[in-house]
Order: sequence, then structure tokens, then C-alpha cells
Amino acid sequence: MKYRLLVIFCLACIFSASQSFAQLSKQEKKEWKKKAKEFSKNPANLKQLTEDKQAADNQVASLNQKVTSMQSTISDKDAKIAELEDQLSKSQGQLTAAKAEIAQLKEAPVINPMDFSKGIVFKVQVGAFKNKDLAKYFDNNPNFGGEVKEGEPQKITIGIFRDYWEADTFKKYMREMGVKDAWIVPYRDGQRVEIKDVLEGVISDKPATESAN
Repeated sequence: MKYRLLVIFCLACIFSASQSFAQLSKQEKKEWKKKAKEFSKNPANLKQLTEDKQAADNQVASLNQKVTSMQSTISDKDAKIAELEDQLSKSQGQLTAAKAEIAQLKEAPVINPMDFSKGIVFKVQVGAFKNKDLAKYFDNNPNFGGEVKEGEPQKITIGIFRDYWEADTFKKYMREMGVKDAWIVPYRDGQRVEIKDVLEGVISDKPATESAN
């Protein structure tokens, strides 16, 4: 029974390949017919050939899966490389911008921290005098100054501060030392201005315990 089944299987294979055989030469057809007869006489060889073919097909399928997996891995790595290249490009752009900024800073003029002629500063006025002229002491002494206007008392200030609260502390010291009329006066770019014009944003980070005056 098994023998007949193998023979039928062999004939079925031959039948299924009839189209291929139709393209063979007469000599090739004779050789394949001879092989078919040999398989019909020795079904063990046909069985072995079938098993070998199945094993080969399985191996090919396994290799195809590995190739697909490797292609997927390569695709992921390519995507990661593209991402890293993009990050590198951005980093290089940031580095270039940082170098340009550093170069500008190096070229910028050095600002004298003791130059109080620019920006907002605070001084403590300690009095206004009609009969005392202290203007000769104003030159080359940034911590001592005043205002001289014709027909008006000469206003005298002591200290110069960028920070309002430092000026406020100094004002309190002056009052404790007996200068009861000490109060803070602001200047912008060397010109005296109203205190209300400069307080916003200057003392907002710390609550005032008393008025500027």
C-alpha cells in the first residue's frame, strides 16, 4: 500500500511538472523519466529526497526570517543614526552661536564698575545749605556730591549706590547718627529724577519697610 502511494506521489510530481517538462529537450525528458522509474523502484530514495527538500525549505524559511529581522534592525539603526546626526547638527549650530557670542563679548568695551554716570543710581541727601559752598570737594569724589543752582540752597549727597536697599540702609545709618533729614534721591544717567519714576522694578523684589523719604 505504501509502495503504491509513493508511486502515485511520484507520478503526481511528474504530472505537476508536466509544463516544465514540455520545455525540456527530448534527451532531458528521457533522463527524467529514467529517474522517475528509479524512484518508483526505490521509494526510500524518493522519501529521502522529499525529506531533504523539506529540510532545505525549512532552512530557507529560517534564513529568510533572519534576513527580515536583520533588515528591521538595520532600519532601526539607520533611523537612530539619522536622529544622532540631526542632534549633532543642532549642537554644532548652538556651538557656532556660542562662539559668535563669546567673540562679541571679547570685542565689547570694558565697563568701569565705578562709572556711575550711566543707568540708575541712588544717593543719600543729607542737607541743603545756603551759606556753605562745598562744590570744590565734589570733583574726583563719587561718594560726595551735590547740586548747585543759582538762587537755591546747595544740596549735599553722600554715598552712591546701584541697589536701592543699600541706599536705604545707609540712609538709616545717617539718621541714627543724627542726620534727621537724610533721604534717598535717584539719578538716571547723571540727571536727578523723581523717586516714583524709578521705583517700579527696582524695589519690587523686597517689601519696603518705610517710605523712600
